[in-house]
Amino acid sequence: MNEDVRSTQQQVWFITGSSRGIGRALVTAVLDAGDLVVATARRPEVLAEELKEYGDRVLALPLDVTSPDAARTAIDATLARFGRIDALVNNAGYANVSPVETSDDADFRAQFEANFWGVYNVTKAALPALRRQGSGTVVQFSSIGGRVGGSPGIASYQAAKFAVDGFTRVVAAETAPFGVRFMVVEPSGFATDWAGSSMTVHPVPEAYDETVGAMNRRMRESTSGGAGDPARAAEIIVRTVRRGQVPSHLLLGANAVSMALDYSRSQLAQAGAWEKVSRSADFTETYPVELPPKEA
Repeated sequence: MNEDVRSTQQQVWFITGSSRGIGRALVTAVLDAGDLVVATARRPEVLAEELKEYGDRVLALPLDVTSPDAARTAIDATLARFGRIDALVNNAGYANVSPVETSDDADFRAQFEANFWGVYNVTKAALPALRRQGSGTVVQFSSIGGRVGGSPGIASYQAAKFAVDGFTRVVAAETAPFGVRFMVVEPSGFATDWAGSSMTVHPVPEAYDETVGAMNRRMRESTSGGAGDPARAAEIIVRTVRRGQVPSHLLLGANAVSMALDYSRSQLAQAGAWEKVSRSADFTETYPVELPPKEA
């Protein structure tokens, strides 16, 4: 479809985690662009009241993303109301803080259920409709931590975000012939409740104060949250999706850009330093070869 034509047509958006943060800002940005939106949350009645001025352009639905049945029910209700899905946004998720050594196993699994399996459930539920209509954009929310990792205290969250990226790369390859597009969004810190009341901080043992404790204090230094503006992020996503061509990954926030570039440069330097050693594992390559200096 011509990009100019796509940008002027009314599109149907399905958004998870619509009650607050970037998800809530995205609902507003979609409506301001003149599109239709299915806003899902655990308590959709609150959303329905807040958005009643938009009339039948909004459908507020209950959705627990950890339930495959609930995901299919919400997708079916969307299709029954609007007949199609042009943009699917998997935004729902949360993080709690604790060192891996002392993490509660049930809490660690519950976070992974929401942050990865929720994305899997909703994406899978929508794929038949996207394939049949031969179009659609799926926006998967990761984080810059889902690219660079290594943030002490949020292992479940970051592991899930890495998994979301890997899952998305595969399903994007599988569905490319159907005209379905995927974009992974990687924000840095934004002024949302992500590190506020949405986050449970479990007791941090003294041994982990230098790593997990320090990270937790940094996240809570500013009462206003991160540097990113959720409204701007939402508008950027809407503009990008509506133009008809999306990047595979969209960094959002100055810190996200800096961290991604630093990480890529470091990875390239390390791969180059170990190139001869890595190649020597194949039968056809020279072996053995000298290891690089210890600092490489």
